Amino acid sequence: MSAHTIEATLNKKQLDISYTQSRELSWLHFNQRVLEEATDKSVPLLERFKFISIFTSNLDEFFMVRVGSLFDLSLITPASIDNKTLQTPQEQLAGVLGAIPALMSLRDEIFHEVSLELRENGLYDLSMDELSGKERKYLNQYYHTNIEPLLSPQIIDPRHPFPHLTNKALYIAALLKNEKGGNALGILPVPSAIPPFIQLKGSDSRFIRSENLLVQHIANIFKIHAVESCSIISVTRNADISFDDEKFDDDDMDYRSHMSRLLKKRNRLAPVRLEIQGNPNRALVETLSHRLGITNAQVFKLDCPINLKYVFGLESLLSPTMQAELTCVPITPRFPECLDSRQSIMTQIKQWDMLLFYPYEQMSPFLQLLKESAVDPHVVSIKITIYRLATSSQIVEQLCLAAENGKDVTVLMELRAHFDEANNIAWAERLEQAGCGIIYGMDGYKCHSKMCLITSSHHNQISTITQVGTGNYNEKTAMMYTDFCLLTADEKIGKDAITFFQNMLIGNLNGNYTSLLVAPSGFKKSIISLIDEEMAKGSDGCILIKANSLTERDVIDKLAEASCAGVRITCILRGICCLLPGIPGKTENIQVTSIVGRFLEHSRVFCFGSGENAKMYISSADLMTRNITRRVEIACPILSPVLREQILGILELLLKDNVKARLLQPDGEYRKIDCIGNAPFDCQAYFLSHSMQPQSPILPNSGGKNFLKTLHQFIFRIR
Repeated sequence: MSAHTIEATLNKKQLDISYTQSRELSWLHFNQRVLEEATDKSVPLLERFKFISIFTSNLDEFFMVRVGSLFDLSLITPASIDNKTLQTPQEQLAGVLGAIPALMSLRDEIFHEVSLELRENGLYDLSMDELSGKERKYLNQYYHTNIEPLLSPQIIDPRHPFPHLTNKALYIAALLKNEKGGNALGILPVPSAIPPFIQLKGSDSRFIRSENLLVQHIANIFKIHAVESCSIISVTRNADISFDDEKFDDDDMDYRSHMSRLLKKRNRLAPVRLEIQGNPNRALVETLSHRLGITNAQVFKLDCPINLKYVFGLESLLSPTMQAELTCVPITPRFPECLDSRQSIMTQIKQWDMLLFYPYEQMSPFLQLLKESAVDPHVVSIKITIYRLATSSQIVEQLCLAAENGKDVTVLMELRAHFDEANNIAWAERLEQAGCGIIYGMDGYKCHSKMCLITSSHHNQISTITQVGTGNYNEKTAMMYTDFCLLTADEKIGKDAITFFQNMLIGNLNGNYTSLLVAPSGFKKSIISLIDEEMAKGSDGCILIKANSLTERDVIDKLAEASCAGVRITCILRGICCLLPGIPGKTENIQVTSIVGRFLEHSRVFCFGSGENAKMYISSADLMTRNITRRVEIACPILSPVLREQILGILELLLKDNVKARLLQPDGEYRKIDCIGNAPFDCQAYFLSHSMQPQSPILPNSGGKNFLKTLHQFIFRIR
């Protein structure tokens, strides 16, 4: 027996899995909640359709990253044991692949229902059989003029090798017979240059998907062959490139070039899934599976379209009346009431801390702060960490302006942000050309923190303004994700921010900080210590956590231990939760809520204790092993009593939600909250029409000293 197997066996005996569950299956439950939003009749119809598309995109990434990683582990470390399930990678894969067909069937059913409702409201996704003679004539002309010249059909036989099928691209696969009766396989890529759907002439709301038009012409495309069967297919490939394990010569190429080279590998990695639309010929499925080297469990047959990204383009077909009926009213973020847009943002932040609440409030105060800093003669430097940016970024433009104005601008750019690598490479080049100093983080550790430090020198006095966010510097996602953005001139936080950037510049991951919790060295240790402090209070202890996911085993065990000590623990976890609440004698004092709605709940807040001595942090980090042990992350304390009450007020309303919220059960399932006796309350809808800014930026709101404890009592009573 190998040393690795012995270690896995020992760990298996020590771990208690009575209150933990599979990360992957928990994620699939989350994505099912996304899909179920498409059944909510209170959501506008086209927005429901978009949730089916989001579910599909989520699942695509899940296969590319998580399922791909499990396949890698099953080959590299087949005896390794997952610490939440005690399963090997192969056992985990079997569970995942076994759970997905039911989700596929549910998606097909919901897609069919929503498509019928869209037809009733005047939006038609047509089959070729439904077209009029005039429409067929128009589409045939369109095909010959705009599509046929772009086609590259290929047969696979002894003289024509099986082609590389690009990750997530659409193809039409056909079983063929030649004039002599010989068999062949035909592959037709659906050109990426053609639109995903074609609007029918003379109609605003009738369209046909391009792949269906190609299927109609498949016999003519392969000409000398008889088409016995054809299906629309797509291959999903493992896209979990291990950047840090790649070896490259620093003398030969710089890190950015290395990243560019790795990106080219993504489309060529091993297949993990084959999707086939419709009811395909068995021989065709077997031929494709053999060619791709995949098992039957990796083949998924579906009735709905494979690629649903076209759904987001359907809005362009709608008349103004249909748009008003079928889509959400566009969001108009508020300018925070406690700021004066006519005065300097920098001056106001120096008077009091400010909290922005996206997407309900504008990002403009932060953008204005950068703009002021770029031209302020007293500002000497701007330092910022960047993980994801919009494709058109005002933030980059202001950083470039600051550098061109002689400011010392340092950007810690993370090139390894999944699926945003190419965008970040392009922005790094733009920033470098403007004179910004660019560093790419630490070897083996992604920098996921969200911090900006603006340093000024006036009359030989150094002052700072620090921005810490729970989300990215991305103007687009700030309109779709709920996040907090703290702006503070606090000296202790500013000194820690200075230390942080100095440490990053010299590659020091083990710095000491007074206020900030910084991963990978101090974050996890501090969270454990804060939980211990609440445990010492017994039943008077209380913990409130809002995050995307909870997977870190040591934190899960510590929360279970705190539950046994009588501590009341409330978690708002949108996505993965590997902790099972309500297990007698283990986690019976823990409640877990998930909210999936119009906006993606993205903010992270950690609250420990109640009253004036309570400790509160906002962070970019989830309680996942990757975040707190393998990334550079920051949690920043909320020191202002005003902002603390503001955040607690927001959390209170999140926990009152009985429309979009779901409660995690001890068996891992989620159930809706019983609204009997209570009016329906959708917290996101409430935030759209109600400001959460304090009445005064200087004085705390009344009450709130024991709010967190009262809140926990309220939550456990209604649940």
